[in-house]
Amino acid sequence: MSRVDRQGKEPIAIFGAGWVGLVTGACFAELGHEVTIRDVVPEKIERLRTGEVPFFEPDLGELLQRNADRLTFTLDAAEAAGAAELVFVCVDTPPTYSGDADLSRVWTVIDELPQLERRTILVMKSTVPVGTGEKVRAALETRGLSHIGYVSNPEFLAEGGAVDDFMHPDRIVVGSFAEADGDRVAVLYDSMEAPIVRADVASAEMIKLAANAFLTTRISFINEIANVCELVGADVERVAHGVGLDHRLGPHFLRAGIGWGGSCFGKDVSALKQLAGNSGYQFQLLSAVIEVNELQKRRVVQKLQKHLGRLRGSTVALLGLSFKPNTDDMRDAPSLVLASRLLAEGADVRAYDPAAKTHELLRGVTLCSTALEAITGADAAVIVTDWDEFRSIASAEVREAMRRPLIVDGRNLLDPETTRGAGFDYEGIGRASSPLAALPETPEVDAELAE
Repeated sequence: MSRVDRQGKEPIAIFGAGWVGLVTGACFAELGHEVTIRDVVPEKIERLRTGEVPFFEPDLGELLQRNADRLTFTLDAAEAAGAAELVFVCVDTPPTYSGDADLSRVWTVIDELPQLERRTILVMKSTVPVGTGEKVRAALETRGLSHIGYVSNPEFLAEGGAVDDFMHPDRIVVGSFAEADGDRVAVLYDSMEAPIVRADVASAEMIKLAANAFLTTRISFINEIANVCELVGADVERVAHGVGLDHRLGPHFLRAGIGWGGSCFGKDVSALKQLAGNSGYQFQLLSAVIEVNELQKRRVVQKLQKHLGRLRGSTVALLGLSFKPNTDDMRDAPSLVLASRLLAEGADVRAYDPAAKTHELLRGVTLCSTALEAITGADAAVIVTDWDEFRSIASAEVREAMRRPLIVDGRNLLDPETTRGAGFDYEGIGRASSPLAALPETPEVDAELAE
């Protein structure tokens, strides 16, 4: 028989105190559950015990503080699992060099589960390849834990709004081998007004991968449309608006830009493509989706070269480093590719982000404490992340501070006419360029060639 507290809530353990694990644990505590969060990094657990959140996510710190009496942080796997009726696996599954998902952390959790006597449910929140549930069930049986139930309950959280996504989901997916196990997980979400999709485990695993693959396909598609718009003089913003009004399509993820990034999209798309390949099917559409995304980041360099010519000796300010606003996450961020390409072209690169302050991969980049500091003396400013504070960047103060008032808007954050009216050269994504835009009047001549 499962244990419940005075409110009728089953105690929960969370394995993994990363972004998904902390948000999941804090939100279940908000719903009234006693939650034990376990991680293998002592420094992280110590910081959490003192009330410090190890990364930036809006509303998460407040949620952890408000529910501190329901939250326990530990390094001990047996302590966490022994105190819970449901054990949520929320560990990273990063890509390997082959494109497969690295499940080593998942298998570590399975190996570290104690010999639980009661009917405990193992709930997989981590994004895993289709077929993982069957393998986990086999591993549990090998360890003599066949009485441990298994449920696939994938997360659909977006960084920067993860708390709201958890508390107000579009849908809740519950895939189980035993219907009763699925019932115990589904009841956790009874207070939420969202449809619950019940499925077999393999279908639940596929739902997560397919959803992210479809979202990235929409992004790459609208970026391809944007590139054609530039060639024929159309405005992708108006095109996307008109397309999005079709009830069969909708407006979501039809914003042209410099491509997607983050810890989920690239990993999940590659994992699905690899899964298909391993199963004997070549997923050609996803190959194109990935290729378009990589090329889109490099188009920014071409736009800079259009105005500045050779970039050697130019100063370029990157505004935004995180892969999206309202997070400090720089995993697979477009800024990393842009900075690398600009440095390779010989440019002096400066960067500013409101949350992502430093990163070991940004070697050679000057990190600034304000946008104005990054822009001062620059030949161009590139909006990489659409933080709200960059909406006012086309000001007289910024124009005077720049050596050349050129803005490449990688997120179509600014109004082109207003920006040009403020005295800036402006380049967006999928927007017609100013007919007056041209290369510098007197490009530099190599000293060797002049001799």
